[in-house]
Amino acid sequence: MDIRVLRPSDIPHVQLANITNLPENYFCKYYLYHAMSWPQLSYVAVDVSRPPKTPYDPPKIVGYVLAKMEEEPADGVQHGHITSLSVMRTHRRLGLAEKLMRQSQRAMAETYSAHYVSLHVRVSNNAALHLYRDTLGFTVDKIEPKYYADGENAYSMRMELSDLRLPEDDEEAEDGESKSEGVDEGEGVGSVGKKGEGVEGAKGDGKVGKKRKVKVKVGRGLGVGDLVERNEAKGGA
Repeated sequence: MDIRVLRPSDIPHVQLANITNLPENYFCKYYLYHAMSWPQLSYVAVDVSRPPKTPYDPPKIVGYVLAKMEEEPADGVQHGHITSLSVMRTHRRLGLAEKLMRQSQRAMAETYSAHYVSLHVRVSNNAALHLYRDTLGFTVDKIEPKYYADGENAYSMRMELSDLRLPEDDEEAEDGESKSEGVDEGEGVGSVGKKGEGVEGAKGDGKVGKKRKVKVKVGRGLGVGDLVERNEAKGGA
């Protein structure tokens, strides 16, 4: 079994897994919105026990997790959100859902310095509750009445990611520079590295110039917000 990052070419197969297993379904462009905005956070489980017979055969995707970062968190705290999680019935009880979740959570913490991750789950979904609460360590934050389209209530759950965040995410050197200063990551490409773009080019004496942090746009800030239907139905994990 191979667990890897979701690729745009995987989306039709992920959508099939979603439609097969879950009542909350989405348009293809909603998956694409996640893949383009937060490419590090969504993963698929691929059954490689039976490799494709030809290069044109699609991968056998048997599970996925679709995740994002909250763009405008109500509490003002940077955190991630699990949009959807599903594993095909033929491949359950193998620990795939747990592995997909942990991979996404680690990416949230390491890539975006997320403080915690949230999700919604039906109050009647005992199997999912066991995974989230007993296996992964989520806690119920509140109950949201009639969250789903059919009127069922949802548990709003969350899990702290402090143990997964890198130490340098919260600390800086005393002189105000990032602790990664001095690490040669190669020269900037395109506009990166130009004067005023946040990173100075390599100096003539062979030493790496000082770097300063720059803000990076995510989600709708990338200009892909129009991909999402305005009347998108609310969905849960």
